[in-house]
Amino acid sequence: MAYLLFGSFIALILLRVPISLCIGAATLLTFLMSDFSSALQILPQQMLEGVNKASLTAVPFFILAGNLMNVTGVTERIFAFANALVGHMKAGLAQVNILSSMIFAGISGAAVADCAGLGAIEIKAMKEAGYRGDFSAAVTVASSVIGPLIPPSIGMVIYAFLAQQSIERMFLAGLVPGIIVGLSLMIYVRIAAIRNDFPTQPRATTQQVLHSGRDGFLALIAPGIILGSIMFGFVTATEAGVLACVYCLILGFWYGELTWAKFWNAITDSSMMTAVIMIIIAFSIAMGWLLAIEQAPQAIAEHVFALTENKNVFLALLIVFILFVGCVVEGVPAKLILVPTLLPLVDAYGIDRVHFGVIMSLGLLIGIATPPMGIGLYIVSEVGRVRLERVTVAILPFLIPLIGSLILITYLPAISTFLPDLILGPDAMSGR
Repeated sequence: MAYLLFGSFIALILLRVPISLCIGAATLLTFLMSDFSSALQILPQQMLEGVNKASLTAVPFFILAGNLMNVTGVTERIFAFANALVGHMKAGLAQVNILSSMIFAGISGAAVADCAGLGAIEIKAMKEAGYRGDFSAAVTVASSVIGPLIPPSIGMVIYAFLAQQSIERMFLAGLVPGIIVGLSLMIYVRIAAIRNDFPTQPRATTQQVLHSGRDGFLALIAPGIILGSIMFGFVTATEAGVLACVYCLILGFWYGELTWAKFWNAITDSSMMTAVIMIIIAFSIAMGWLLAIEQAPQAIAEHVFALTENKNVFLALLIVFILFVGCVVEGVPAKLILVPTLLPLVDAYGIDRVHFGVIMSLGLLIGIATPPMGIGLYIVSEVGRVRLERVTVAILPFLIPLIGSLILITYLPAISTFLPDLILGPDAMSGR
């Protein structure tokens, strides 16, 4: 059953069938070929039970918050403030691009929202300043990787649900790694600026910095309000998502840029994205049930242990595997398929589940910027009106700091676990 399940799933991916249909069709085919085919009602039962979880209600609200940010003028103000801070540096607008993504990450938590929202503004500004379109698009998609690491994060909510971890702990675990990824990209851009004649712009005056900061102050404090309310126990992760949406609506009215048409577009886009994610989750839960019946996770663990008992070697193999999966499968469905399968292995090697969550999140995120299937490449190609082939070539050097950050975070677990242990105390489940 497991071979049939994975074989049909991979075959459908190669035929370029949408990922949600790949999971559903492979699961249904395997189920019909199994001993349970006479009890077909088991499948919808597993699907409904899988999505009927309170922790998943945070997902649609954070999706909506990101879309509201894009229609209420908040992204423009974040970009203007980042430009006033670091725009004067060598390759300044590229640095602005990365810094804006780090700020925006604390609000939306979605790489796609970053690419589509900030990307349209950033690529347009960089091209008008004299940057090549392919480089502008490449730095945009590379910096969007930061989004789902810095809290709040839709991907972390889903991982916490799958791995039975605290959402608050996962949010804190992604903060420092997200900053490290951002700094590594900024360092790379600075090095690249030595060899390239990137445009420069005048240093902003103190008055201009204060003016842009004052204009975007309400947007800039949003991440602190959202994360702080969770960490101090005022709200749950779901309630924080609601709080983010309400705050975005208030900003839209305050800035005078929220119209009924924009609000309706944000609602419809969020509804469609939520529906797709929930369908994928439902199918993946059913797939996981089939794998559990077949005891596939335990079989995989035995095979890997036979290959190596060295934890560091396993981590190296894990990095390669996750990067490969991220190239062909999007982050959410990849987590839904892999997390239940890999958790027995992770526990057997004594790897902290929170640390593993950060490794998997970053590894799969790099996939959105990796040819040929990286969805981020297609988004920035569309919003920036740059040929996909040119973006594909331009993104390759940016994979060096991204993968380098992944290796660093993988072999130094304290980068991920220090902050949650400091604020929330040691995790009893991990033994720390």
